[in-house]
Amino acid sequence: MVEDLKSFLENEVITNVPNMVWIVLGIFILIIYFAISKKIRNKRLLETVTKPNRGTKSERDLVLKLLKSGISPDSIFHDLYVRKYSGKFSQIDLVIASEVGIIVIEVKDYSGWIFGNGKHTQWTQVLAYGRDKYRFYNPILQNKKHIEDLRKQSEQFSNLPFYSVVVFYGDCELKDISFVPRGTYIVKANRIFEVFRIIYNNNQPVSYTNKYEIDKVLREAMYNGENPETQTHHIENVKDMLGKHRVFD
Repeated sequence: MVEDLKSFLENEVITNVPNMVWIVLGIFILIIYFAISKKIRNKRLLETVTKPNRGTKSERDLVLKLLKSGISPDSIFHDLYVRKYSGKFSQIDLVIASEVGIIVIEVKDYSGWIFGNGKHTQWTQVLAYGRDKYRFYNPILQNKKHIEDLRKQSEQFSNLPFYSVVVFYGDCELKDISFVPRGTYIVKANRIFEVFRIIYNNNQPVSYTNKYEIDKVLREAMYNGENPETQTHHIENVKDMLGKHRVFD
């Protein structure tokens, strides 16, 4: 019996090795083909809203999530630079012009534990089980300022309901977040649509007096971000506001 098995392996398996190689190679080619096809489809879908080099990878991932969920590309605005009366710009990651109002989204990429109070200026990121701590600006206040700048764009904007959503990407845990204002939501990326359901289900549809104006203002803010000078000017303004270069320790 042992000899028969040895003979079978020598005569059948070994002679079929070339066929097995072709099968494995074929499967490998199919995997690559589907991966490339998916990448191309995602790129084309993304380009219905924004360019592949705009914003961060997480922002673009969120845009794709929104599109794949059925939200119209005409309602999504990415990487906006809203011009303020001072001539400076307010940079906003994402805006959705929804049937219940304007949803303004701030996207954050963090790892570790996140601690924050809606009333405090600084939040804390904790890494290495408490050995390393870093401060960052309160994203609730950051997005609140974005909404204030949008409200100033026109009378219609000032009268619309706004919703603030801060989305955390990355391997982070929202350890202790408190005093989150009404109309504001803090969420991990994988639960974003739970927040959207709450916003849509708990609020009445809004009547836009001039949808063309809404589209015009938000689209112009997107076009502003295509200008490298605008981006550079905004970064310099943020640096000047923080004033870290004026601290000598």
